[in-house]
Amino acid sequence: MASKNNAPVKSSAATSGSTQDKAWLLSVYQEMCYYRRFEERVLQAYTQQKFAGFCHVHIGQEALCVGVQRALRPTDYMISGYRSHTQSIAKGIPGKEVFSELYGKVTGCSKGNGGSMHMFSKEHRFLGGHGIVGGQVPLAAGVGFAINYEKRDDIIVCYIGDAATNQGQFHEALNMAATWKLPCLFVIENNRYGMGTDIKRTTSIDHLWKRALAFDMDHGEVDGMNVQTTHAFLEGVVAGIRKTKRPYLLDAICYRYKGHSVSDPGLYRSKEEMAEWMAKDPIIQLGDFIKKSKMATDAELKALDTKAKEMARADEDFAEEQDIPPDSQVWQNVYAD
Repeated sequence: MASKNNAPVKSSAATSGSTQDKAWLLSVYQEMCYYRRFEERVLQAYTQQKFAGFCHVHIGQEALCVGVQRALRPTDYMISGYRSHTQSIAKGIPGKEVFSELYGKVTGCSKGNGGSMHMFSKEHRFLGGHGIVGGQVPLAAGVGFAINYEKRDDIIVCYIGDAATNQGQFHEALNMAATWKLPCLFVIENNRYGMGTDIKRTTSIDHLWKRALAFDMDHGEVDGMNVQTTHAFLEGVVAGIRKTKRPYLLDAICYRYKGHSVSDPGLYRSKEEMAEWMAKDPIIQLGDFIKKSKMATDAELKALDTKAKEMARADEDFAEEQDIPPDSQVWQNVYAD
């Protein structure tokens, strides 16, 4: 699933494997519903002033999160930007710990020190949650170097926003990854907007996968709104990285249904554009496929969604009941021993 030519390898409709298995599809459907309901509760909690600070939700991009994660092994590493609540849960961090982190509670995955943009778990090899645009890309290259140095069969997945591909450290890190043949999968969550600016206004190329051409890097493009297509494509990409130890740049076309952050009303997008992308809702797409394939009824899918709502509610309830960190914690993990 790799290309070094001007045209990328593109995803096509999935027709085999787990993407057609009933149990797999129903599990994926409920997982995407859970992430959607989780983020909706996050938004609601923020508007109710239950926590403060920066907050960026992942609503609309669930198919990419699930499709990528299910192509990985538990031992693989992942690093991301600041829109990473659901990515961290997908990597294995319990949702209650993520919600606790949002609330600044001691049971948060970063012990309440990080907040929305800084989810971490050494156990699950989720390396953040980073607030600096593009700052995670060189770190991913470093992890890839460590994997090769220790002769392990893991990979590192690095999520990047489309606007981050204009940052200098993005190009420097990709150059190192390509030169040293590091097992890095760079995933551009191409939702078209860097904050409120259309990527077409800040980038001279028409497709972001072309960034890979400067480094003779394997690259491709995927419909990140379709979880079956995404997963089937990523299985091939990940297998290729493990075999060749070459890095890969994936241009994943997706869309966020909310503003850049909780303070952004998103008025720079037209109603027509929003309607066009709402029609591609990844959860509705999968639900329609499941019903058309007679794997589940509408009532059965609603039951899965209800379960997802209950899970998200339980996560928030858990967070609300936990303690805030002691004052002494402010001095912990500041200086090396």
